[in-house]
Amino acid sequence: MEKLSQDATVTVLRPKLLIPTKEPGLQWLIGSPFFPPFTVISAFRCIHYLENSSSPDYDKESDDARSLLLKGFDVIGALVAGSSDFEKSAREAINAACQLRKLLSDGRELRNEGTIGAVADLDTGHVHVFLSRSGDSTSVLSLASVVYKEHSEEYVWETGCLIRCQLPIKLPFFVPLGNPPERMFLRATEAAVAQLKDSQVVFMLERLNEGSSDVPEPIIIRGRELNFRVDLSDIKPVGEEASQDSDPKTLTCKNFCLKSKSSQTVISVENADIIQVSVLFNRSEKSPKSMAPVAEYFPALEEARLLVVDFELDVLCYAAKNLSLIHAVSELVIPALVHQLNSMKKAVLPKLLTECPQLHAYHFNPTGFVHPVTAIYELSYGETEMKQVEIRRSLHLRLGLPFDRPLLRVANALDFSKVKDNSGSNLRQKGLSLLKDVHIGIPSSGVSRGIVSLVQGSYEYHHYLQDGFDDSGWGCAYRSLQTIISWFRLQHYTSIEVPSHREIQQSLVEIGDKDPSFIGSREWIGAIELSFVLDKLLGVTCKIINVRSGAELPEKCRELALHFENQGTPVMIGGGVLAYTLLGVDYNESTGDCAFLILDPHYTGNDEHKKIINGGWCGWKKAVDSKGKNFFLHDKFYNLLLPQRPNMV
Repeated sequence: MEKLSQDATVTVLRPKLLIPTKEPGLQWLIGSPFFPPFTVISAFRCIHYLENSSSPDYDKESDDARSLLLKGFDVIGALVAGSSDFEKSAREAINAACQLRKLLSDGRELRNEGTIGAVADLDTGHVHVFLSRSGDSTSVLSLASVVYKEHSEEYVWETGCLIRCQLPIKLPFFVPLGNPPERMFLRATEAAVAQLKDSQVVFMLERLNEGSSDVPEPIIIRGRELNFRVDLSDIKPVGEEASQDSDPKTLTCKNFCLKSKSSQTVISVENADIIQVSVLFNRSEKSPKSMAPVAEYFPALEEARLLVVDFELDVLCYAAKNLSLIHAVSELVIPALVHQLNSMKKAVLPKLLTECPQLHAYHFNPTGFVHPVTAIYELSYGETEMKQVEIRRSLHLRLGLPFDRPLLRVANALDFSKVKDNSGSNLRQKGLSLLKDVHIGIPSSGVSRGIVSLVQGSYEYHHYLQDGFDDSGWGCAYRSLQTIISWFRLQHYTSIEVPSHREIQQSLVEIGDKDPSFIGSREWIGAIELSFVLDKLLGVTCKIINVRSGAELPEKCRELALHFENQGTPVMIGGGVLAYTLLGVDYNESTGDCAFLILDPHYTGNDEHKKIINGGWCGWKKAVDSKGKNFFLHDKFYNLLLPQRPNMV
């Protein structure tokens, strides 16, 4: 084994990325040709293995990687977990990564930039890193340490930008009766791929998020100007002076990026510079001589029928800002369109003679990732249909995401339609917007050395007299329920609108809990009714805890703390004719001292955060404070409604 050279180093842009999971297995390490060699940005688990073997199914893995991974990112290595022979396992990881990269290269000759082979010791948690300079396992370098880079999102989005291209494709083709349609369909898709590389095709590039008063003019690039024989790793960055030229051949992606951003802007994928690419297939250009339209007739040799397959391509690419626009189109956009078309083609092929799947690509930026990923979903059935659930479950497994968080639902997809202001932040849409997460920034509870357990995620503050509806004196439980449902909406467990008081009453009548006369009344509801509505409208189950009086509430602090740590949903406290929304507890297990973070729905003022906090409508409350004042009624029983987070993806 060779000794480590002085310049050999592995940089990781995601904190704790190489910390192994508890299960043995293989992970693909992801980098980019726009980063220094051996820079790891993320990792994907290998989930497809050959039957009765520990060897990856490279065909399936490469198909998934083409769909999931943005063009501009590559597999640069692999990590093996659960091995004791580190060097041998590192060679196997390097060979696996090289084999996958070869399939992803689509037959193009790979330039040997080197490969990472990492081995995780599950007993100690230590990761041993090896490098191959030659691109295979014949020459391996042992690496002593790994450098974790701070502010990785800033590095990624200051270095590069996103390129998006949406392209609807309609594929008509004739199939002779009695013959299978597969061959003609494959010919039609091959013709569509060839058309993308036609010399007459026009690509129009423009800035998507117009966050500056100085918006550059769109750039036109013609197919004949492209060069498809250049690899990204061979492309040299365009110099600053050349990139200022107006010639499309020298313009770079930086031409469409903001020159400067506000100091308050959080640099992330949501605020990344985005270039929109439109593909124009019409051949309208100046001709030296006038020509009449030409129609060609191709007689059918036998009886045939016409089939039409529609594709809605939507690709996202990552490009360095100093990459020329011509190379961005030829080496990123077009290959990405081809890969997505081929992925959709494989899904459509078995169903040509039945109902063709409605396929759509969505882009996500899941928690813990500093770059987006792409998933192709079938829209011909709902999100909760088991086949769609299994697709998302496999994506969660591959990306190492929890299975009780709906992180890859359609509602979580990146929304490129939002207009941005000069700072790069999303402008608020027109109409009323309720306050969210009002507990952030409130004073501490006063519990000495307590452990704070809080609601996980965002919610809206619903209270008396909102929406011009007078429910003062009877609607507090309705408002608490609206806050709870808003939490499920904002966490994308549901897409239903937050129901009005009348719609809540209608739900209770429909399930038989109330008589029809209940609709439109001012009758108070409690924890039981709230659980019925959550079950009917959202399919959410609830746990109800009965407490004989407010004085016994502190005894439930440990159970409430576990709820906020494991479930994270808002809790409704109902007692007598009062209801509150509980957002957290601060609990000292040794002394028993505790406080409750209360969001009070009895507030009747304007939605002013400072006024709400200063008035005590959101803050920490003790059952009995230092002055002996009781916040909770002692002569009334209390019900605690604990909504359970659905175990769903």
